[in-house]
Amino acid sequence: MSMASSSSSPSDVTFSSEVWKYHVFLSFRGEDTRKTFVDHLYTALEEQGIYTYKDDETLPRGESIGPSLEKAIEESQIAVIIFSKNYADSSWCLDELVHIMKCKDARNQIVMPVFYNVDPAEVRKQKRKYREAFAKHALENNKKVESWKKALVDASNISGWEPEHIANGHESKCIKTIVDTISRRLHPITSSVDDNLVGVEARMQRLISQIGFGGKRMIGIWGVGGGGKTTLASSIYDEISSMFDGCCFLKNIREESSNKDGLENLQAEILSGVLKQEKLEVRRVEEGRCMLKDRLQYRKVLIVLDDVDNLDQLEELAGSRDWFGEGSRIIITTRDEHVLTGDKVDVIHNINLLNNDEAMKLFYKHAPRGHRRIEDYERLSKDVVSYSGGLPLALRVLGRFLCDKEMNEWRSALARLKEIPDANILEKLKISFDGLTPLERELFLDIACFFRRRLKDEESLMILDVCGYHPVIGIKVLVQKALIVISEDGRFDMHDLVQEMAHYIVRRKHPKNPEKHSRVWKKEDILKICAMDVMTNLDKIEAIYGRWCRSDESQRVLQVATNMKKLRWIYLANRMTRVMDERKVNGGTLPLIIVPEHFPPRELCCLTFNWLNAKQLWEGNKCLPNLRFIKLQNLKNLIMTPDFDGLPNLQSFMVNGSPLLEDIHPSFRRLEKLVCVEISCCKNLKMVPPIARSMKLETLVLSRCRDLSKIQQSMKNFLLHKMNHIGCLRKLDLSESNLADGDIGSVAVWELPSLHELYLQGNKFVQLNFSLLRVPQLQYLNISECYTTRKFPFNDQLLVTT
Repeated sequence: MSMASSSSSPSDVTFSSEVWKYHVFLSFRGEDTRKTFVDHLYTALEEQGIYTYKDDETLPRGESIGPSLEKAIEESQIAVIIFSKNYADSSWCLDELVHIMKCKDARNQIVMPVFYNVDPAEVRKQKRKYREAFAKHALENNKKVESWKKALVDASNISGWEPEHIANGHESKCIKTIVDTISRRLHPITSSVDDNLVGVEARMQRLISQIGFGGKRMIGIWGVGGGGKTTLASSIYDEISSMFDGCCFLKNIREESSNKDGLENLQAEILSGVLKQEKLEVRRVEEGRCMLKDRLQYRKVLIVLDDVDNLDQLEELAGSRDWFGEGSRIIITTRDEHVLTGDKVDVIHNINLLNNDEAMKLFYKHAPRGHRRIEDYERLSKDVVSYSGGLPLALRVLGRFLCDKEMNEWRSALARLKEIPDANILEKLKISFDGLTPLERELFLDIACFFRRRLKDEESLMILDVCGYHPVIGIKVLVQKALIVISEDGRFDMHDLVQEMAHYIVRRKHPKNPEKHSRVWKKEDILKICAMDVMTNLDKIEAIYGRWCRSDESQRVLQVATNMKKLRWIYLANRMTRVMDERKVNGGTLPLIIVPEHFPPRELCCLTFNWLNAKQLWEGNKCLPNLRFIKLQNLKNLIMTPDFDGLPNLQSFMVNGSPLLEDIHPSFRRLEKLVCVEISCCKNLKMVPPIARSMKLETLVLSRCRDLSKIQQSMKNFLLHKMNHIGCLRKLDLSESNLADGDIGSVAVWELPSLHELYLQGNKFVQLNFSLLRVPQLQYLNISECYTTRKFPFNDQLLVTT
């Protein structure tokens, strides 16, 4: 009888392949088959690279055979049982068989019986030698006999092999048949799909069969956020991209298109990717449409447009099938089915969430059983899978959250989940948030509301640090909790649903009342706040992040903010694409001062203004004792900085792109806690005051302040007489500041024992003299674009850029 079926099929397996240590476990009676059939089968399996457990070959010395064999059975994907005449004589063999049948039921282990010189009916009905063996066992151990008999019946009912009836009894050909069958079961068709993904292979092949390869076709993948749309599109892209003349995978279209010139940049990215050229320039969307059609209409292309959320994006990036050559495929992923309807695409594929078996397999990948009892673990795992509703992200997050927890903690967590009335998956994800400390929660909410897609750079860490979050360790925890990731290019990122969960936490109790939220970032919420009376008590708001506000809206936000007693961070950026008329803004005159007179948020620790239209921030002295971070970017009409005497704890001061700025207020010299000072692109700056009391300064940037004729002497005084007292300085940037030979090392010794980075590019040196420069820790020196330089020192321990 040939092998017709076994206990399960590959599609039935619910345990991850990662739990299997061995491919095959061989169960056999040693005196019957060890040196004959089993020896030949074991050798054939090993020759095919099939890792096989056979007790006399694999069992480490000194181990107890019982527990070792049980563990080996549990760790084997397939169990091959060789029933021979004397198999039932051995209580060890029967115990093995019972444990194998338990693993068949509990772990979906594949069971393959071989009836070697014995009829299956003899095993099933315990006849002849099997009857004699059980008569003996009945006298010795009545407790196990019934379980042994049941295991024999169940195993012998599985279709298996009878070697004497295969290939006219030729044992070598029978063994080859068995090994070939095992090999096929262990090695399905290979795919480019990541082994860590679950359920993607079948979905990918099904969709590929739908889209075909003839004609020009557009395919939409639609479904809930976090359901696997991008994963499916990416797997298809990897699988079939070699069949096309050019390919491009365009990520995060919804996010990217909201940026200035976003659609133009995306059009350029398609052209560059498909044509394999450096990024082309697209000045207007209309121009980009013409370029796409002109350059791609004769090419067979594969383009994935990921996360499209409105029709404009689709029309500007793939407006017509005529834009592309014969055989082209355009794949669109979206959460909005409306983008795909109305004959816009040829196929709409609704993403399917994981079924129970797939969900269990994915969950086991992230929450391995370890030492837990199988019964408890499986019951609780089924509860988690049921609760997660087949959403892959929820399974991963919950798996990682529970993987190191004890059973009582699992029960507690599941009980807490079941008390949440709303079945919305955002609530389900909240369990990971609940596991954070209060400080970690606040850090996570700030990152989710304000920092997604932003570089995890020095500035971002400074902002989070002045808010009191200790971000270095906090970010590490959030990454480990699978709440955020740091992308390959060093940016904060997270899954859409995780971000939506954070937004839900902030807004859920009062979704229509932003004045009751801790954080405000949505444009409509900022407009509601602008419409409020300036006397309104706003004691809930801690942070405002206003991007692309109008000038009058920014002014109004600041007026209303005078009553925000808990305000710690305010970020305001006007919608500016060019420098506005200094005298006219929206029909009115340019405000001289942007911060109102009564602006007393004593908790304010971080202030960032970008493209605001003011000549100065405030007049006179303001008491802001907790303000630690100020960044003024592209304040084109700023002519002077504020009085710093009311800011005793200021740590970071940055001003960039203020061409009219002439003076830094003299009170700057009295700041004692400065860590970072960056002044750049202020071409009219006349004086740079010394930092006489700042003994903690680590970063000093004075770049592209080109009018050296006015500030040369103050630069010398500042650098040569004061800098030698600053032992903490790690980065010094004096690029593009018209410095010449006499400005470096000619007046005094520079003692900079901690300096790691020195930027001098774009200056007018002819011959650099570092004889008076003491920089024992210097690791990076940049003197590029010093076109007049003829001689410079070189130290092979430095990275010198020229």
